[in-house]
Amino acid sequence: MTIEYKNNTLSEDVLLDLFRSMLKPRMIEEKMLILLRQGKISKWFSGIGQEAISVGVTKSLLDDEYILPMHRNLGVFTSRNIPLNRLFAQWQGKASGFTNGRDRSFHFGIQEYKIVGMISHLGPQLGVADGISLANKLRNEKRITAVFTGEGGTSEGDFHEALNIASVWDLPVLFCIENNGYGLSTPTSEQYRCRDLAERGAGYGMESHIIDGNNILEVFSRVSEIAESIRNNPRPALIEFKTFRMRGHEEASGTKYVPQDLMDEWEAKDPIFNFEKYLFEKDILNEAILTGIKNDIQAEIEENLQSAFRENPVDVDPSKELGDVFKEFKYQEISPSIKKEELRFIDAISQSLKESLRKHDELVFMGQDIADYGGVFKITEGFIEEFGKDRIRNTPICESAVIGAAMGLSINGMKAMVEMQFSDFVSSGFNPIVNYLAKINYRWGQNADVVVRMPCGGGVGAGPFHSQTNEAWFTKVPGLKVVYPAFPYDAKGLLNTAFNDPNPVLFFEHKALYRSVRQEVPVDYYTLPFGKASKLREGSEITIITYGAGVHWAMEILDEMDYKGADLIDLRSLQPLDLECICLSVNRTGKAIVLTEDSLTGSFASEISALISEKCFKSLDAPIMRVGSLDTPIPFAQQLEDQYLPKQRFRMKLQDLIEY
Repeated sequence: MTIEYKNNTLSEDVLLDLFRSMLKPRMIEEKMLILLRQGKISKWFSGIGQEAISVGVTKSLLDDEYILPMHRNLGVFTSRNIPLNRLFAQWQGKASGFTNGRDRSFHFGIQEYKIVGMISHLGPQLGVADGISLANKLRNEKRITAVFTGEGGTSEGDFHEALNIASVWDLPVLFCIENNGYGLSTPTSEQYRCRDLAERGAGYGMESHIIDGNNILEVFSRVSEIAESIRNNPRPALIEFKTFRMRGHEEASGTKYVPQDLMDEWEAKDPIFNFEKYLFEKDILNEAILTGIKNDIQAEIEENLQSAFRENPVDVDPSKELGDVFKEFKYQEISPSIKKEELRFIDAISQSLKESLRKHDELVFMGQDIADYGGVFKITEGFIEEFGKDRIRNTPICESAVIGAAMGLSINGMKAMVEMQFSDFVSSGFNPIVNYLAKINYRWGQNADVVVRMPCGGGVGAGPFHSQTNEAWFTKVPGLKVVYPAFPYDAKGLLNTAFNDPNPVLFFEHKALYRSVRQEVPVDYYTLPFGKASKLREGSEITIITYGAGVHWAMEILDEMDYKGADLIDLRSLQPLDLECICLSVNRTGKAIVLTEDSLTGSFASEISALISEKCFKSLDAPIMRVGSLDTPIPFAQQLEDQYLPKQRFRMKLQDLIEY
């Protein structure tokens, strides 16, 4: 045998179970490759030769411990005994699969089996594993989380961010690297320079291990030992499994780039062939037992495959597709009290955060400098005295993994708030927001109970990297809710609703309003609905539509001009949008001007303008006007910033529209 097996403790039943558990995904794969050639499935990512890792790791975990596999980890799914008819239906895009035909292969999760599938961007799931483990740790549950990546994925920033967070927070995560030699066609010699990827653990103060990924006994025994140790002494561990990818990255890729002698070497190390030979030598397996195991697996495959084939194609129903973008949220109106106090915008935000922490015991805040320091704007100052550092968590500077961790908290039944220190920095966490949080409910029915707070906007001389108002990056992404209040009263009520909503909410807070705008605000907890605009002024000649700082600019200019003919609409919520309010006003006034602080091209003002043109065309007596900032980055010098911002251009455009 090419592989040396050592067993001092495992019973014959356990050994046979490990063999059967490896053989099952191998036989399923062999069938899938036939179906792929027949055109009955569209794509396949083969894990042939790597079964010992998937099976050994999964068998080492408790059934209620989460595992986050990749697309070569079929053995994870079969070892958790997921019904094969549903797996086969998933690969055919049928409704009884796990994504209603909306995603393919292994891009799905199943809460019932504590499996969270990958997305094609690979890296974000590492941060998700951090969040899942953080929830376990906060509940004092002795549970670990295992997450897979390939050697290629270790070059992604998400890998390093996730390891750093896990190490700093002592999270019980097993980071499992399947080092299978190639990232598509790129060999490891062109991917990293360290001798072993396990060496990277030292850079994070993390223990690391190297395991023969083709030796099922070594995988199962050593991972079981490591896992039990981590349950009792929470900490992360990095495990590098040495293995090889025997087929192409996916079947269309082939393996022509792999030297034949290397293929021959690893074929001799086949985990199933070698273990089968070992069991024969130990008189644990014989031809009769082997034939029986194979027949049972083959019968299970055929029965469930025919069940999936018999199922009709997925129904096409636009209302169902649209209805599943968000998890259902039944808004609860909580009316404000009569008693009020004057609050600044920033105080209203802070008050809402405290009230929501008291209301939701499972809510966790994460962000840079938000604990002892209270955040750069001092919004969370003093919070750790009441809520503690477990719930008010300083994070390393790694936006992507922190957002991933927020997603993991939601998967494990908690709520999360992530504070972007400045909304500009969300670009470092863009991928998990638009590709993970936004799509996950639509893909497999898992909601993202996450609020991302976005201090934004110009007018404070902060320059190109601390002044953007970037809501348009997100208003076009299905699955995200975008809220942008202009007043303390609205900010408090809408933020309370954001924490009640089980869907991802990006909550924009204009920095220039933090300490400049005051208002009488109810002292008690209350909520305001999303998708309901506020009519601030009534007129019959022109409709002004705006949000954020634009609301205050519009009021100031209307006062200066002493113009009484405008309907002034504060949208408050951009997604969902109160289109009814807009159309009712425009159909009455016949003129519309849309004001945004964002640079004009591609702004949300353009979307509103298009909607008005489509819905209210017959009522229009003038062209729809759009006013936004210049199509440049935001400059620092006051004179340049004043020129960049749209306030004075709005005055001129409004006058033009009045005179049209």
